[in-house]
Amino acid sequence: MNLSLKSTTALALALGLASGPAFAGMEEARQFLDEEIGDLSALTREEQEAEMQWFIDAAQPFEGMDINVVSETITTHTYESQVLAPAFTAITGINVTHDLIGEGDVVEKLQTQMQSGENIYDAYINDSDLIGTHWRYQQVRNLTDWMAGEGADVTSPTLDLDDFIGTQFTTAPDGKLYQLPDQQFANLYWFRYDWFNDEKNQADFREEYGYDLGVPVNWSAYEDIAEFFTGRDLSHMGVEGEVFGNMDYGKKDPSLGWRYTDAWMSMAGMGSEGEPNGLPVDEWGIRVNENSQPVGSCVARGGATNSPAAVYAVTKAIEWLNKYSPPAAAGMTFSEAGPVPAQGNVAQQMFWYTAFTADTVKDGLPVMNEDGTPKWRMAPSPHGVYWTEGTKIGYQDVGSWTLMKSTPLDRAKAAWLYAQFVTSKTVDTKKSHVGLTFIRDSSINHESFTERAPRLGGLVEFYRSPARTAWSPTGTNVPDYPKLAQLWWQNIGDAMSGAKTPQEALDALCADQEQVMARIERAGIQGDIGPKLNEERDPEYWLSQEGSPKAKLENEDEEPQTISYDELIKSWEN
Repeated sequence: MNLSLKSTTALALALGLASGPAFAGMEEARQFLDEEIGDLSALTREEQEAEMQWFIDAAQPFEGMDINVVSETITTHTYESQVLAPAFTAITGINVTHDLIGEGDVVEKLQTQMQSGENIYDAYINDSDLIGTHWRYQQVRNLTDWMAGEGADVTSPTLDLDDFIGTQFTTAPDGKLYQLPDQQFANLYWFRYDWFNDEKNQADFREEYGYDLGVPVNWSAYEDIAEFFTGRDLSHMGVEGEVFGNMDYGKKDPSLGWRYTDAWMSMAGMGSEGEPNGLPVDEWGIRVNENSQPVGSCVARGGATNSPAAVYAVTKAIEWLNKYSPPAAAGMTFSEAGPVPAQGNVAQQMFWYTAFTADTVKDGLPVMNEDGTPKWRMAPSPHGVYWTEGTKIGYQDVGSWTLMKSTPLDRAKAAWLYAQFVTSKTVDTKKSHVGLTFIRDSSINHESFTERAPRLGGLVEFYRSPARTAWSPTGTNVPDYPKLAQLWWQNIGDAMSGAKTPQEALDALCADQEQVMARIERAGIQGDIGPKLNEERDPEYWLSQEGSPKAKLENEDEEPQTISYDELIKSWEN
């Protein structure tokens, strides 16, 4: 299989882009299918050509137009920018510039376009975490109405929304689809399968802790395993250097906020039960009423951001970072910490994004076998003591195409064609092999991934399992993602540095969130779906109610529980 990411120049030459003006059409499409797609598609070659012919025909009114789109910089989007954008240009005659910038910068550009009405980009790939923002402010085109109305003539008959695995995350409470998924990845538990299966390690662990070394089901077991491996001599396995039982990051940086809003709190058990997100209290601790209006973040208003479960979550993270992680981890950001497990001295990481898979299966890494199979595996993350069955247990990042209302109609149509091209059944299986960020069932279940699964450490098994539905992005309780997200890293950074206790930091965070929501409520800019804060009450009133927020447990150290990884995989297959 040809899974390499081709350079822009190579593909441009293959499609004739480097030798003067392109002449869009089927000849260019066939070259693209031959050069880039081959048999890595959910469609037959005949179906691929039919889909390409539709794009050629639909794009004719926009031939020669220059459009600009933007996304964050990850492997999947690099492939789109360097390979798929030039191909789309060659095939359709629409000149696409696909910019790659930091995730925070994408949100900033989007926010600027929302506030100014100026058309900065013709389409954005931004996280579905903004679904509550987009629904309440109504500044993006809802795609349900768009595809049936103004965008009907540029909506592909083979789009097949039912094949997408993430549209429930980009659908608002009004039942409308606001964004189209482009890439999707989860945060899972990562561990050294070879270390866990070593007979000496297993015997020593059982002797010390009284139960089997395996995938931790709960945080108590994770903590025992972290303690067991930290400082352990693994020279009998040929491992040199100091070994650590946990990996994390703690620098006061915007990425620190994602660490907590991306489900760490729900994994601890802070939120309510419910899929795809807890209701009435979500993983940010924000409570909504029966009309989906945010009514509070602090316990005094029925929220859970400063609840005992939230304090427990932050306390454990700090404790494990200090006790069981490499000393440098406390000063690292998300991107700096990501590659560390692949260096070979970390036993496990509870919160590991599958977006790192592509870079963790490269030949020659200490965590890879000579035959190209990984020494590590991924599995569902363990849950904290406040967690109950039916509560969200993990996060999925769903980068999704978003069309702003401030974008002129013809430009939005041309950009929508490009969005559909890079998510089409023709190209998605190949794109999935490059970036390993699945969005379509047809790609996940493609025979090429059955063949490649043993080399991906459990990624394919997870995405083919029923378990994946318990992983979800930020939901619709968050009324203004850009404004509220920045409050998290600043306040939790105070707890990580020791400037405040976890309780003090979370008290400040929930108060800050309510201050923003109060301003939105006073301004009335989100109408009857905007915040409507509850009156404050004695926190004990809310803590004594059933569900979230939950009262403090006398004992936060539950009985540790593990499961064999191989048994876990078998349970998914049944």
